[in-house]
Amino acid sequence: MKSASLLVSLLCILREKQAHSFLASTRKNVNSITSSSYKYSRPNANDTVLSASSSSSNGESESRRSVLNRAASSLPLIGLTTVIVTANPPPSHATKAGAEDASDKYAPKFVQTYEDFVQEAEGWQYKDVKVGSGELALEPGDRAVFDWSGYTIGYFGRPFEAKGGPQGGAFDKDLDFSRTVIGSGSMVPGVEKALMSMKPGGVRQVIVPYGELSYPSDDLEHNRVGPKPTTFSGQRALNFVLENPRVDRTLLFNIKLVRIDKANGKGGFTRG
Repeated sequence: MKSASLLVSLLCILREKQAHSFLASTRKNVNSITSSSYKYSRPNANDTVLSASSSSSNGESESRRSVLNRAASSLPLIGLTTVIVTANPPPSHATKAGAEDASDKYAPKFVQTYEDFVQEAEGWQYKDVKVGSGELALEPGDRAVFDWSGYTIGYFGRPFEAKGGPQGGAFDKDLDFSRTVIGSGSMVPGVEKALMSMKPGGVRQVIVPYGELSYPSDDLEHNRVGPKPTTFSGQRALNFVLENPRVDRTLLFNIKLVRIDKANGKGGFTRG
């Protein structure tokens, strides 16, 4: 648009200079004609007498009209050029053909879905490898005792906490289980939501997309929100993905709910 406006201004200046030059030369020619006593009259008194002065005036007026007409004849072309530029502005960087907005490329809606997993409305997915048993159910304030393993499923499936897989008895080899109080905010939301509908002894695979359901970005030591990898290499593998916006940061958790410790109303728990 700026270039079109500049072109119009330059053309107008050029036309104005041409008009002044033409008028100056016309004026000079008219003066030379009047100085040679160019005059004629008719004997009839009622006839119009054309003197040199009237000829000069009309000649100058005629010259002005011709210049203005010629200058005006170029205006439709200039107007057309302006309309074309206005109607078809050059594409910007953001709107060029083939350009792609990648600001939300790895948002939850782009996470791969699996046919054998149940898709929850919040965005996480799960598959029960083994369904637990018993009458106890987790409620806010109860303590969940569980074991887990984790993988960067969206980035080469690398383990950041390995236990031996989701098979039912494989977790029982380790006695140092993880614990979380439901509703305390100390656990990845996607994992806590998965635990809420499990029974003791159940094993579940949980797919957690990056964002509100995953680890927070301001707790890279994972001391505030777990589960925390037990090795330095595991924590480094996890953080490499969480801090890299260029990769799919979806995570897979294998969870076994070992037991449910019910809140006793006195600040403690009754072992399940």
